[in-house]
Amino acid sequence: MIKDDPVPAPEGDGALEIVLGRLLRIGVLVAAAIVAAGGLLLLITRGSWIPDFAAFHDVPSPLRSVPGILGEAFALNADGIVQTGLLVLIATPVLRVVFSLVGFARQRDWLYVVLTLGVLSVLAVGLLGWVN
Repeated sequence: MIKDDPVPAPEGDGALEIVLGRLLRIGVLVAAAIVAAGGLLLLITRGSWIPDFAAFHDVPSPLRSVPGILGEAFALNADGIVQTGLLVLIATPVLRVVFSLVGFARQRDWLYVVLTLGVLSVLAVGLLGWVN
């Protein structure tokens, strides 16, 4: 800390909370920007399209997996870009749990490390579809 610094750098739990808060804020803003860009491209390419709600149309197969979604996004497919934004939005709280785990381990707070590992394992089971 610099002697004339009016705001001291937080330590311990306060620093971890600030990092986690910034992570969530940045993740949501990035996800919103990606979804907005995909939505704008969707309006430009298919803005006059009228959906037929009488018949269900399945999602194209490339948009059913993370590699497929990212491939479609890099190909500038509007649907792939929107779904990439949603993936970023889903990944944001998962990253928060991972950063919490690292922060608790650095603080040597083993009870919270174990609890955070439990939360991370529940998220992994749910997101990876290991349970039918």
